[in-house]
Amino acid sequence: MTNASTPFGRALCAMVTPFTGTGALDLDGARRLAVRLVDGGCDGLVLSGTTGESPTTSDTEKAELIAAVRDAVGGRATVVAGVGTFDTRHTAELARAAEKAGADGVLVVSPYYSRPPQDALEAHFRDVADASGLPVMLYDIPGRTGTRIEPETLIRLAEHPRIVAVKDCSYDFLAAQKVLARTSLAYYAGCDEHNLALYAVGGAGYVSTVANVIPGQLRAVLDLFDAGDTGAAAALQQQATELIELLMSAGLPGTVTAKGLLDALGLPAGPVRAPLRPADRDTVDGLRASYERLLASTAPGRPRA
Repeated sequence: MTNASTPFGRALCAMVTPFTGTGALDLDGARRLAVRLVDGGCDGLVLSGTTGESPTTSDTEKAELIAAVRDAVGGRATVVAGVGTFDTRHTAELARAAEKAGADGVLVVSPYYSRPPQDALEAHFRDVADASGLPVMLYDIPGRTGTRIEPETLIRLAEHPRIVAVKDCSYDFLAAQKVLARTSLAYYAGCDEHNLALYAVGGAGYVSTVANVIPGQLRAVLDLFDAGDTGAAAALQQQATELIELLMSAGLPGTVTAKGLLDALGLPAGPVRAPLRPADRDTVDGLRASYERLLASTAPGRPRA
């Protein structure tokens, strides 16, 4: 399932965190969703990331979620725990807790709000990597954190034995290729429209929000590319473009749209936590219609979800 070039697998879902109708953590729903995603083609699950509403879940809830998903999927998929905060000490504590709860790796975002300079950012990541025995996936998403992990910083961080991967939401394709060419870091597309493009230039795969609803189709894009059928891979990626845009680029956070569509499909999700607000009915109806069009247009014999 994994190797040095794909340390966490290839097809990873940035899983939503299911809540009950009253807003409590829904561990049974998390187990059921995790099993559905793995059955659908995901070989890795990223918990408590952006899509998993990490800013509004407690440390205890994060550990309970890891343990529940680990129990549900066993060894069929890697479990990567989001542990990033704006506090180095707290992030290190969460990394140790994730290791104890059964995670296979940790996702560490740049500290947000304080916007540390590159030398402080590098020290932060090294301190967190030293805090546990788990491999680290760095999370570069400057649009949310306000701080870019510059390519030269990534190149230096690649020397650390436990810093093995990057989730790339930088929208800087040239920088990604530069780091790929100069390091052994595994690069995962964090923006679904880049899944195939990054994979084609040596990326490891993706960490996808859209995989919450169409895990099989996204996995099939990679499988077709690996099989040498690059035209079919491109066609399948293009078929998903409308849904990717509606889920990720329609003015609402992906957590909100993904949970709205999952709820409409009768799958575990539940409400979002404040300050986020649920998608309105028109948005959900549009997502559901796009999803149905995608299923109807999928070529015979291709995965439909």
